[in-house]
Amino acid sequence: MSLSLTYEAIDTSGKPVRDLIMADSSKAAVEQLRQKGLMVTNITEATVHEVEKKVQLAEGWTAEFKLPLKQLLLFTRQMSMLLKSGSALVPALAAIGRQMKHPKHVEMIRQLRDDLEEGAMLGEAMCRFPRVFDASYCAIIAAGESSATLPEMFDRLSQIIGKRRALRNKVLGAMTYPVLLMGLATAQVNVLLFFVLPRFGEMFASLGAPLPSSTKLMLDLSGFLRGNWVLVVIGVGTLLAGVVFLAISSAGRRTCINMQTQIPVLGRLATSLIQGQVFRTLGMLLEAHVAVLEALELTRRVTKNNRFQILFDRMENAVTSGNMLSDAMESSNLVAPALCQAVRTGEESGNLGGAISYAADILDEDNVELVGAVTRLIEPAIIILMGVVVGAVAISLFLPMFDITSMTQ
Repeated sequence: MSLSLTYEAIDTSGKPVRDLIMADSSKAAVEQLRQKGLMVTNITEATVHEVEKKVQLAEGWTAEFKLPLKQLLLFTRQMSMLLKSGSALVPALAAIGRQMKHPKHVEMIRQLRDDLEEGAMLGEAMCRFPRVFDASYCAIIAAGESSATLPEMFDRLSQIIGKRRALRNKVLGAMTYPVLLMGLATAQVNVLLFFVLPRFGEMFASLGAPLPSSTKLMLDLSGFLRGNWVLVVIGVGTLLAGVVFLAISSAGRRTCINMQTQIPVLGRLATSLIQGQVFRTLGMLLEAHVAVLEALELTRRVTKNNRFQILFDRMENAVTSGNMLSDAMESSNLVAPALCQAVRTGEESGNLGGAISYAADILDEDNVELVGAVTRLIEPAIIILMGVVVGAVAISLFLPMFDITSMTQ
């Protein structure tokens, strides 16, 4: 009968380790730990509370744990480098684990090592962390294990993750200036409504001059906001809370995902970005010798957008009925004709994975240019909007002054 034992030990780097282990006896547990490179300093039978806590930890945090994209890229590159240099999987993971600082990151590496030492495949072990290693990542690793090309698979994955990170940083960098402009515009409007307009309103009232309709509207709006600013803050806060709730709820996320490709100008960018990720994942899966239908099913999980889900349905039906993927892409009106032709060429030449990866390279280049073009459109639009708002307020303020000047003459 196996026992649940709590042990304290020191690893090869001199760090203290405390955990639970299942073994037939304390002696057997010490031997298992010694083989893992741990020097046991204390071992006792675990309490019921410790066992329950361990089970909850194992079942709960792995499903929700998420590794930052930068850390995932670093992990993948290091695995590629270590495996290419001839290292075995467990020592490679141990070496990477010693470099990590965050306790959850270290625990993830330890879990992977334990699963490998218990006889699991690396692809299976990674599936325990679905928010770190998605289905396509695990499938590519599994394909590398079965074909003895694991170092090459990690290298390909590092290239994909690197391109994804570079594009994300490009998008975030391009949106920084428009966001700053919007913040500046909001601050200017608030200064005008809460500080400038009230002063002019007092001056106009003391002069008793007749006010144009636009000036009255501006002064009334300023007075309402100043007198009911608490309600305004509550209203804005409620609106923001509603937007956040909509974004985190499953129904709200589905709505946002389906709408993102239909927004004017930005919809084209969103569609192209999703296409690039879809083509990149599908191409690499096919190049890793994953079956076409399985590759389509795994790639489907890249996005939940309805238009792309319909595209995947058509492609799966085409493969099942013996037709070509390029025909399904052309009938969807979602993929550009040039990309469809590239896929058709790959199908006819027997290099479908390489053709789709080539199409993904084209999309990545186009997406970089498209991000720049959209940014160049957004920036002048915000500046024009700022000019219109400030100009409208200025005209509303100066019109009565012109009337007063003409009356005095």
